[in-house]
Amino acid sequence: MSGSLNRATLIGHLGADPEIRRTQDGRPIASMRLATSETWRDKNSGERREKTEWHSIVIFNEALCKVAEQYLKKGAKVFIEGQLATRKWQDQQGQDRYSTEIVLQGFNGQLVMLDRANGSGYQAGGNGASDYGYDTDRAAGSTSRSSASSSQSLSRDMNDDIPF
Repeated sequence: MSGSLNRATLIGHLGADPEIRRTQDGRPIASMRLATSETWRDKNSGERREKTEWHSIVIFNEALCKVAEQYLKKGAKVFIEGQLATRKWQDQQGQDRYSTEIVLQGFNGQLVMLDRANGSGYQAGGNGASDYGYDTDRAAGSTSRSSASSSQSLSRDMNDDIPF
């Protein structure tokens, strides 16, 4: 295979509220920690075991930062898709340190809120503010009559005699 792929996909819970910083020109950068866990039953003791991994997430996309700032809170369940990036930095003693993060930037990042508090669901892709996929009727906990009547007429149309 001649190509390569740098993509990380995670589903987990936020360990704290997202931290929002701003660049010198005012663009937001969101940082958060995401916990993913796996559970299993120990063969020898029969006890239930759990292992949690913590992942650093950095969002450079302005629209996704706005979603993170307004809607994400500690404990929220989210789907994250981005690219792995390793950053080199120096600690206070001058030692080189490395951090591997999942970066959401440009059109390559995706953030989906999986919690359905009050019937809301929010999906944001890297395509900008108009591509959120946010259903305001559903978020308010209501369904509009027009969508209900259109779904009823659609189901009536689907019940006609189909020969196969």
